[in-house]
Amino acid sequence: MINNETVAQGKYYIGLMSGTSADGIDLALVDFTANGQQPRLVASFYKSYSAKIADKITSLYQPGSNEIDRAFHLDVELAQLFSQAVNVLLNQENLTPKDIIAIGNHGQTIRHRPTGDTPYTLQIGCCQTLATLTGIRVVGQFRRKDMALGGQGAPLVPAFHQLLFAHAVEANFVVNVGGIANITFLPEQGADKAVLGFDTGPGNALLDDWFTKHHSSSDDTFDKNGAWAITGQVIPLLLNQLMQDDYINSAAPKSTGREYFHLQWLEQQLTAFKEETSSQHDLVIDQVNETVLNAVDIQATLLAFTAQSISDAISALTPQGKVYLCGGGVHNSALVEALKSRLNTSDAAFEINTMQALNIDGDILEAMAFSWLAYAFDQGLDSNLPAVTGASASCTLGSTFFP
Repeated sequence: MINNETVAQGKYYIGLMSGTSADGIDLALVDFTANGQQPRLVASFYKSYSAKIADKITSLYQPGSNEIDRAFHLDVELAQLFSQAVNVLLNQENLTPKDIIAIGNHGQTIRHRPTGDTPYTLQIGCCQTLATLTGIRVVGQFRRKDMALGGQGAPLVPAFHQLLFAHAVEANFVVNVGGIANITFLPEQGADKAVLGFDTGPGNALLDDWFTKHHSSSDDTFDKNGAWAITGQVIPLLLNQLMQDDYINSAAPKSTGREYFHLQWLEQQLTAFKEETSSQHDLVIDQVNETVLNAVDIQATLLAFTAQSISDAISALTPQGKVYLCGGGVHNSALVEALKSRLNTSDAAFEINTMQALNIDGDILEAMAFSWLAYAFDQGLDSNLPAVTGASASCTLGSTFFP
């Protein structure tokens, strides 16, 4: 907890988020003074990454040559980019560093290994460099204490969702479709149930990777509105195989990342599928662009896989409720329609909206959450949810870095 004199020097918090899609930096300028902990979004800013920076980030999701050197050069380079984005936001709003109490910096996750005897998580985007370059105190390294207490260190945003939905009566879900998809389940008022949250599996990650692999000459880095996916046909046997993945079928608490769901994982799945198909049907499938297994059908199947893994996770918790979508996947209309069709059946009835229905910008929601985590650190508030992460105790998350 920070002393009151330090907190009193400013009015606003800035939340800074760089997600697993590695597309850019989200910043939220948030005021917590008007209504207790309830946040008021004052302004936001988004800065996209260059293709060079995005490649540097994604190349670190898997082991490679000279990765320690590359990772820690990028650690500083990202902090420099973060500081530039903060300064743009301040100039945009005619503010100075003295107007900001602290920056809540999530950083850029490059590895998240929450299981085993020595679990760890690594976010880069040096907090000390960011504090020094901006002249603003930074709160960061939010995941580590939860992991030290035996938790997954993720997801952390459900605690913020609980705050936003504090007065809701019925069951609600918040579904964030970033590179990895995660859900927060907020039970109906009075129910003897805990708030739950976990990563369901891939969000945009595999869709983006497969699209880029087959559209290398395009300036686009993702399948806009699923336009390519909807020209293909879902391969039922392949979809079934993907849904048998160990992570998809593991119980919560659980979390994952791009170090698990990546292009090599998909190619291994395709190789196994081709071998199984060949042995069962006496077919020889040598290339993914053959009629029996072509690239666009794989994209259609990946979209179905993303939608199915999310919808199965939701319907396993309750047969009805409200679902609010956020994250980059909200802008993929084909994916949204696939979710709607799976969540409105004879066995399930969910009302599906984006966070915009609550007058909340879903694209900036995670950045807002990390502004709150910085606020919670300053106030000495518990900000993890052990029922979500599996930690042995609730605690205040984060460490602070002074300019």
